Amino acid sequence: MKEADVQLDIAGLTGVYRNVTVGVGALVFRCKPTGGTGSTSRTRPRSSSGSCPTKPEQMSEVYAIRLLDALDGHGPHVRSHDGRQLFAAR
Repeated sequence: MKEADVQLDIAGLTGVYRNVTVGVGALVFRCKPTGGTGSTSRTRPRSSSGSCPTKPEQMSEVYAIRLLDALDGHGPHVRSHDGRQLFAAR
């Protein structure tokens, strides 16, 4: 990620997530930082709280599942949601 001054090793696709309410999809990859220091800018400010949620119970359902899917090693997963809640798998 050149704009954030972080070098990443991309380990693979862990999931495809579709917000059906707004028609947006996200491809999520497992990555490992391999270098760089990270940086902020006018368009990438540091979180005002100083930290990001790191545990699924601290996240909304649609973001927590992305972390859990990445950690389970059985992906890639395909899921749909409405921006707040996951839809049952078909």
